[in-house]
Amino acid sequence: MLAPREIDEYILPTERRVIRVRQHWSVMLNHITQTALVLFGLVLLDTYLPQNLVLDNLTWYAGLVAVLRLTLFVALWWVERIVITDKRVMLSRGIITHNIGMMPLGKVTDLTFERTMTGRIVGFGTMIIESAGQIQALNRIDYMPQPEEIYEALAELIFGDKKQTRSHVLAKPRRRG
Repeated sequence: MLAPREIDEYILPTERRVIRVRQHWSVMLNHITQTALVLFGLVLLDTYLPQNLVLDNLTWYAGLVAVLRLTLFVALWWVERIVITDKRVMLSRGIITHNIGMMPLGKVTDLTFERTMTGRIVGFGTMIIESAGQIQALNRIDYMPQPEEIYEALAELIFGDKKQTRSHVLAKPRRRG
């Protein structure tokens, strides 16, 4: 089957999913801008060059290729997922070739959070996860949405008191009787 498996299928029964997001939509701005510029250039070519059936067909097919390229990038962005459980961080990507990067939370030694001015305005950041002495398959996540909340939750999972994680503090008490 060509469709990628759902990322939740890779979560073990002993794990609890804490966060599940995809990269911020602004990761697509570069591809959207490139496609718009190509289409604008093709419209200019078609408008100002003399009418020619071959040239008209070439510009139409070039526009189709540009739109299909953008569609592919949007589809790849749509299926990509960032999942943080109480035991590991996973990044799932790919449509035809499915790839899962994973880092156990127990190996994390340092957690860095970066945010550019554009990231502050639009709402994304970069998370750098370092482990003891080696670069893991998953060490840098760009365009992370809601970066402050995710950073706090991840730091709490890695370095906080396991009995006092936010999910336990915010859980509603059970009514007895």
